[in-house]
Amino acid sequence: MNIQDYIESGILEEYALGVLSEAERTEVERQAATHPEIQRELTAILAAVDGYAQAHTVEPPAGLRERVLAGWQSAIHQPVQAPEPVAAAPAEPVVRQLVPEAEPSASRFNWLMAASVALLLLSAAANLVLYNRWKDAETSLVIAQTEQSRVATTMQAVNKSLASQVQVLRNDEFKAIDLSGTPAAPTAKARVLYNAATKAVFVDVRRLPAPPAGKQYQLWALDNGKPVDAGVLVAATTAGDSLQQMKDISSAQAFAMTVEPEGGSENPTLSTMTVIGKF
Repeated sequence: MNIQDYIESGILEEYALGVLSEAERTEVERQAATHPEIQRELTAILAAVDGYAQAHTVEPPAGLRERVLAGWQSAIHQPVQAPEPVAAAPAEPVVRQLVPEAEPSASRFNWLMAASVALLLLSAAANLVLYNRWKDAETSLVIAQTEQSRVATTMQAVNKSLASQVQVLRNDEFKAIDLSGTPAAPTAKARVLYNAATKAVFVDVRRLPAPPAGKQYQLWALDNGKPVDAGVLVAATTAGDSLQQMKDISSAQAFAMTVEPEGGSENPTLSTMTVIGKF
């Protein structure tokens, strides 16, 4: 059960108003005993309802109780008239003293008070539910705005990266070196873009086998037969999703890739060489 959904369902407010069936009240009490979060929320709602009722309690007019009791006593002690005997002639009309109507009885007053308090409690519960829903909507709006801002920032970064890659691909100063697969991976293909003037190196993967867990591809520049570390490939580059700039290389006649532990190695593991290519 999702505790937050249960709290926001409104059943705790209905419990506080006493409108639930006995079985529903028992279930609410069981959930409150099981989940401290529900118990805290129920306690807060009961306190809010009690405080609202106390704040809006209407005191009865002064002397109302005494007037009501006096009216009852007057009615109780009123002498009872014996029935008149039936006569041939029309009987004199019986005149009785009319007792002024007493103030509303205490029971009626209590009923009105109870009805007023119930209405106030219902209003408080409705306001509480609406407030909770408003807070939820406000939170959802903030989350949506944050997500929109994050997506916009990501798109700007992607567009900037794509623009940079296009400039590299269109720059005649970059020379392309195709790297072909070795017997260990005959279908593997990659390309290195090397600018001898700026020493910049970019790698573009066409197809590489996924490296084993805990391993990365590492690019090596071969300068007069000596391997020079050109950096490791990130996962997106290995998958062929982006053009990655590597370490600057002063001089090279060939490039190769090997599979190395994550973070790279000082020297290439020749048995794992996957692709190699020369100018």
